[in-house]
Amino acid sequence: MLTHAAFVLTGPAHGRRFAADATYETTGQAKPVIVFVHGFKGFKDWGHFPLVADYFAGEGFVCVKLNLSHNGMVIDGCGDLEDLDAFGRNNFSIELDDLGQLLDALHAPGTTPVPAAEMNLTRLYLVGHSRGGGLVLLKAAEDPRIKAVTTWAAVADFDQRWPAAFMDEWQRTGRIHVPNARTGQQLPLDYQIVEDYVAHRARLDIPHNVRRKLKQPLLLIHGDQDETVAVAAAHALHELKPDAELLLVPGATHMFGGAHPWNNTDLPQPARYIAEQTAAFFHRQL
Repeated sequence: MLTHAAFVLTGPAHGRRFAADATYETTGQAKPVIVFVHGFKGFKDWGHFPLVADYFAGEGFVCVKLNLSHNGMVIDGCGDLEDLDAFGRNNFSIELDDLGQLLDALHAPGTTPVPAAEMNLTRLYLVGHSRGGGLVLLKAAEDPRIKAVTTWAAVADFDQRWPAAFMDEWQRTGRIHVPNARTGQQLPLDYQIVEDYVAHRARLDIPHNVRRKLKQPLLLIHGDQDETVAVAAAHALHELKPDAELLLVPGATHMFGGAHPWNNTDLPQPARYIAEQTAAFFHRQL
C-alpha cells in the first residue's frame, strides 16, 4: 500500500511557501529516492505526474515532487496557476535554490514526513521535465549528493538568444507576457530573469556545466515528435556529455501522451514507457 505524504517548505531568501509530497511503500527498509522537477508552466500535480510518482513507488523508490516556489501555485489554492505576480518574479537561481532546499530537507531528519529509515540517500536521483530537465542538470553539476540524472524532453540551454530589439523593449518595459494555451492566461515574465541569468551565468550556463562539471550517469529521454522542445536539444546535450545514454521515443510529443487534467487511472503509454526506462536506469546505478 502506498503512502502519500505532503509537506511545505519556506524559502529562506524569498520567504515564499511551496508544497512538496512524497510517495512510497512503507516497508521499514531504506529505498533509493527520486526527486521529480516539473517544467515551465508546470506543477507537481499536473496531469499524469501523480501517477508517475505512484509508478516509481511501486518500483521500490521514494518519489518526491515539488512545486517550485514561484511557479504560480498557491498553498491551499485553486490547484492551478493563479499567483501570476510570483510567476513573473521567478528566475533560474530561485528554482535551483528551491531544489537545493528540498534536497537539504530530505537529509535533515524530521524536516519532512518521510522517516529516515525509508530513504537511502546514498542513492539520490533526479528527474526533470522540459525546463525542469535543465534544472536537474545544473543541480547535479553542483551537488555531489546526486548520484544519477534522467531528463525528459529537457531544454539544452536557458539562453534563448532573442533578437536585440526584443531584449531592449523587454528591458524598457520591465515585463513581457507569454500565453498559456491550456488556460488562456497571459503569464508575465519580468526582465529580472535576464538580469539574474547574466549575473549568475557561471552557475546557470547548461552547456558549460554539462560539459565541464556533470560527472554523474545521465539518461536523456526525448520524443522525436516533440512540438515544444525540438529533439535537437537532446542531441546537443548528448554531444556535451557523450557517455550519457540517449533514448529517443518514436512518435512521442512533449508531454509523452499526457494532458491536464488527466482523468484516466493509467499512465499514457509513452509516459509509462519512459517511466519504466527511467526506473531501470536508476536500478542499474549501484
